[in-house]
Amino acid sequence: MPIDQYAVVGHPVAHSLSPQIHQQFAAQTKQTLDYGKIEAPVDGFVAVVDQFRADGGCGLNVTVPFKAQAWRYVDRLDELATSAQAVNTLSFRDGDCLGFNTDGLGLLADLKVRHQQTIGGSKVLILGAGGATQGVLGPLLSEQPASVSIVNRTVSKAADLVAAWRRNFAGKCVLKALAYADVDEKADIVINATSMGLANQTVPLDPVWIEGAFCYDMSYGANAKFMSWARQRGAKAAVDGLGMLVEQAAAAFNIWRGIMPQTDDVYARLSQQFHQ
Repeated sequence: MPIDQYAVVGHPVAHSLSPQIHQQFAAQTKQTLDYGKIEAPVDGFVAVVDQFRADGGCGLNVTVPFKAQAWRYVDRLDELATSAQAVNTLSFRDGDCLGFNTDGLGLLADLKVRHQQTIGGSKVLILGAGGATQGVLGPLLSEQPASVSIVNRTVSKAADLVAAWRRNFAGKCVLKALAYADVDEKADIVINATSMGLANQTVPLDPVWIEGAFCYDMSYGANAKFMSWARQRGAKAAVDGLGMLVEQAAAAFNIWRGIMPQTDDVYARLSQQFHQ
């Protein structure tokens, strides 16, 4: 009997920890599967996915730069993927392609459970208005923070995101779009959703606004430059996004296999590897 095939598809994808994470989940839950990496050409996402499906593949994780293409590719979307307009998990069932977004679930699980942060009633500051922010904004808003300020170098991009969510979100949260120079109050939680670690950019935020805040960098390992910056400038605490990576993978695994793996041991092993 053939082994169920899964993979992560992206460009680049060689650095991905997803195979390591999912193989550990499989061993823990006694599931038999194989999980690999697929480096797709920038203009070849659809062809790669079509071939994977034709070869009998069961599901894919989707990483940069293909999450928006995956959203357009699928036959059906879950609610989180619909609102995010981005897909990070594909499941192939009965000839259909189902699309999910587990990024926001992963962020909330890491923030609330592992790091014991209360989002409800908090002032949240998000750096960046790209796909990473779009993917987690819905779940964050569902926690009913007092305010969410989205800060971006191009403020019009943040304003577009805020306008879209104001139309679709009936909560009492104050949503704001700001330029970095216009931030005017301290936050309780600051989330870096930019690629400044990958691009080796400096942090354009005045450090006064993170004093006493819990700072969260969606990047991890050597790319978590914002975490290092925040720790040196008065943050109450600063952590990277390794836990989010593990938690979003667990949610994807549950979609595919119908069982939710335990994440603490997997996180601990990876943490030893990246947090020495």
